[in-house]
Amino acid sequence: MRYFSVFFMSLYGAVAALGQPAAASLTPTQAQALVTRALATESQAAQELTALSHPMRYRLHKSSPRLTSTKVIAETRDGDVARLIAINDQPLNQADEQQEQARLDALLNDPSRQRHRKQSEDNDTARAMKVLRVLPVAFLYQFTGMGSAATGTVAKFTFKPNPQFAPPDIETGILTAMAGEIWVEPIQERVVHLAGSLQQDKEIALGIVQMDKGGWVEIDQADVGGQQWRIVRIRLKMDMRILFKGKSSDSVQEFSQFQPLPADLSYRQAIQMLRNEPMRVTPEAH
Repeated sequence: MRYFSVFFMSLYGAVAALGQPAAASLTPTQAQALVTRALATESQAAQELTALSHPMRYRLHKSSPRLTSTKVIAETRDGDVARLIAINDQPLNQADEQQEQARLDALLNDPSRQRHRKQSEDNDTARAMKVLRVLPVAFLYQFTGMGSAATGTVAKFTFKPNPQFAPPDIETGILTAMAGEIWVEPIQERVVHLAGSLQQDKEIALGIVQMDKGGWVEIDQADVGGQQWRIVRIRLKMDMRILFKGKSSDSVQEFSQFQPLPADLSYRQAIQMLRNEPMRVTPEAH
């Protein structure tokens, strides 16, 4: 799950005391304190995920106005391995399948390709952790009440930029222009829904990148088994300019069919596993 949304995965946190019902109302100070305590717990969970103590395989279905793709992804100690199995919800044709098999052969024959991918994943994670560490001070949180979600009862919070927050680096600069809401499942102390939007145009990286006002992201997270929480859906719409060149992101990513994998699985073993298993596109692809 290495994409723009990894920037936001660190927003997952929790509020409310374990096993205790959420209060009917919270003052801003209480809400801020709950989020601060919860993010400390979530930071530990993020480190465990980085250590890959519970690797998974799953399906990623990504759709955009231009293209829809379905991949099976296996997490390994050597980094993620992906196999493309469908384009526009149809099985790969012969030419596309041959191209995909050739790509996997190249990974097997040249370990440096996988090392490069693993390094990219590690860099993404490091950037996400920078964001996670400042979240308690980057936003002001306000409890808005209890509600319902697919996971059951949730506590709802809004967040807005903290005017006293000074971003320490490029990765955290965008937080000064973002506001939204977080829904928290209070029993397992996890965020099940995050929605954030840019309240103004935002320049980062000394103006090299400009992100347009109105861009937004929504992320849903769930227990996918064994109290392992993962992202299950991301919706992203963002317009930006990089060195005066326009770029637009408009996509929905859905993650499903999570299954545990051995902790010592190598990337070579994962490739063979993905090759040997039948890849049905429907109905499980969504």
